[in-house]
Amino acid sequence: MKTTEGMRETVSGATGFAVDTTFVLLFLALEFGRSLVNFGFDGVLLGISLVMLIVLPYFYMSDGVRPDLGKWLAGRGTIATFAALLGIAFQQTLGVVIPDALRFLPMILLIVSAMASCYIQFYGFLRLRPAK
Repeated sequence: MKTTEGMRETVSGATGFAVDTTFVLLFLALEFGRSLVNFGFDGVLLGISLVMLIVLPYFYMSDGVRPDLGKWLAGRGTIATFAALLGIAFQQTLGVVIPDALRFLPMILLIVSAMASCYIQFYGFLRLRPAK
């Protein structure tokens, strides 16, 4: 049975890259960009959650080998900025290029990726570890 860190290494090819939280970050930033046009209290909460999702997974890594914090923040910040710009473009094309029925697609994808990430995180916390 593969461990969570083993699954991450297999998917990403690197130990300092969290694939599951990166997808959550991508879809959260996409939703943040989509809701940025009508910025309100929900936008503030999305922004706070976005900043937390950029920084906090760095401290979750427990394998002892962490990348440089500056490189980590630059990479995740780039992903969040790109996705937010994509969300703004998505909002602008709703009803014109993209059908209006797909308005909530970023939030649906965010919920699905968050559920998968939650499963992977809890599996990593609760898996049985052999005694040494």
